[in-house]
Amino acid sequence: MGIYLIVILTMLASWLVSWRLKSKFKEYSQIGLASNLSGKEIAEKMLHDNSIHDVRVVSVEGTLTDHYNPADKTVNLSPEVYHGRSAAAAAVSAHECGHAVQHATAYSMLKFRSAMVPALSVTSRYMQWIILAGVLLINTTPIPLAIGVALFALTTLFSFITLPVEFDASRRALAWIDRKGVVTSQEHTMAKDALWWAAMTYVVAAIGSLATLLYYVSLLMGRSDD
Repeated sequence: MGIYLIVILTMLASWLVSWRLKSKFKEYSQIGLASNLSGKEIAEKMLHDNSIHDVRVVSVEGTLTDHYNPADKTVNLSPEVYHGRSAAAAAVSAHECGHAVQHATAYSMLKFRSAMVPALSVTSRYMQWIILAGVLLINTTPIPLAIGVALFALTTLFSFITLPVEFDASRRALAWIDRKGVVTSQEHTMAKDALWWAAMTYVVAAIGSLATLLYYVSLLMGRSDD
């Protein structure tokens, strides 16, 4: 029952945070910026101010699909952010450019996170099957579950390394939009609130991953005590 409780609580927390994020984004998207800058214009200005000239700002389909792609050096903004002239658009576009600045300045945590991606791409393919085999064979041999726990620990580590990367990108974004007068003090408060809720999605994911890892560890330790 333990794993089911963890999954249910994690899903509930994730749903609540996601709902709150979408609610905040919708609310702040309806409030126009005094500067009247679009998300695209803000992104291009932030990149220029940080002497980054090899990153393109492009529009991608979807809602809250915004991300920075270090592989092709693009800041990808959803239509609401790309064309939007609101506190929400300013927050998100500047945040994604914060990742571009991290990349350009070789931010250590981003480098560490990026270095883990190849291993995780392989791990994600086999981990769930190894863990399933480990649980089914736990009374026979602990080896498959031990391997599964090791692989899951890697994904959990990745989740926690993501946190400082996301918080740092938001810090850079908020400092820049404030310093450059992109937002008023009231708009800055809204932008900060929107980014905080976005960060909470990563926090919930990391905590959920840790809780699940501890559950599998407890199964493994219980088997070892037999």
